[in-house]
Amino acid sequence: MSATPVPPSTPADPLHGGGPNRLPDRADFPLYDGRPVRLNGARWAVLMGAVVVAAAADLIVALPGPPWLSVAVRGVLFFGIPLLVLSRLAPGTLSYLFQPVRPKHVGLMVAFAAINLVLSYVIALVVSIFLKVSSNPSNEVLAGLDTAGRVAYFASTIPQLIGEEVFTVLPFLAFLTLATTALGTGRRTGVVLAVIGSAVLFAAIHLPTYDWNIAQCLLIIGTARVVLLIPYLITKNLWTSVGAHVLSDWTLFGLGLLTAHHTS
Repeated sequence: MSATPVPPSTPADPLHGGGPNRLPDRADFPLYDGRPVRLNGARWAVLMGAVVVAAAADLIVALPGPPWLSVAVRGVLFFGIPLLVLSRLAPGTLSYLFQPVRPKHVGLMVAFAAINLVLSYVIALVVSIFLKVSSNPSNEVLAGLDTAGRVAYFASTIPQLIGEEVFTVLPFLAFLTLATTALGTGRRTGVVLAVIGSAVLFAAIHLPTYDWNIAQCLLIIGTARVVLLIPYLITKNLWTSVGAHVLSDWTLFGLGLLTAHHTS
C-alpha cells in the first residue's frame, strides 16, 4: 500500500520512455513511469475514487445566494478533493502537473483556445443539422445577471475549469499507466488510448448539463476536450490547458451575452 519513490536515474522499460531516451524529470508525464513515485493498484483506486467524489460534488452541491457562489464552491471541491488526495498518495506530483508558466505557454493557451472555438463551432453546426443541440445553461444564468454579477460569475468559473482539467488529467495518467503496464503498450499508443478514455469520461460528466444528449456530448464536448488537452500534452504543464479552457469558455460566454443582447 506504499508509494515508492523512484530516483531520476532509475532505469525503466524502453516502452515507458526509459533507457538512453528517457526524458528528464518534468519533461514527461508523471506517475506512469514511476516518477516521482510509483503507485500500486490500491492507491490508484483511491485516487480515482477521489476524482469520482469530486465530480459528484460538482454536480450536486448547491448553495443559497448568487449563482456564482455555488459555481465557485463546486469548483474548489472539484479540483481540491483529488489534488489533496494526490498530494498524500504521491508526494511531489503537484510540481510535475503545475509548473511555471512561460511565454510560449501563453501562446499555446491563445492558439488552442482559438482552435477549439473554430472547431467546436463547425462540429456543432454539423451536428445541429441532424440532431437537436442543447445550449449551455450558463448562458441563461449570465443573461439574467447585472454587470457585477456577470464579473463575479466569470471569475467563479476559474476554479471550475481548473477542476475540469484535473478531472481530465488524473484519469489520463491512470489510463496511461494501465496501458503501458497491464496492457504492455508503448508510450505513444498509451497516450492515444489515455486521451480517448479521458475524453469519453469528460463527455460523460457533461451529460446532465446538456439534457443527456449523448451525441452532442461525445462529438462536441469530447472533441473540445481533446483539443484543450493538447497544450498539456505538449508542455506537461496543466496551467496551459487551464488557460486555454478559460479563454475558450469566457469567449463563448461573451458571445452568448452579445447574442442575447441583440435578440432581446
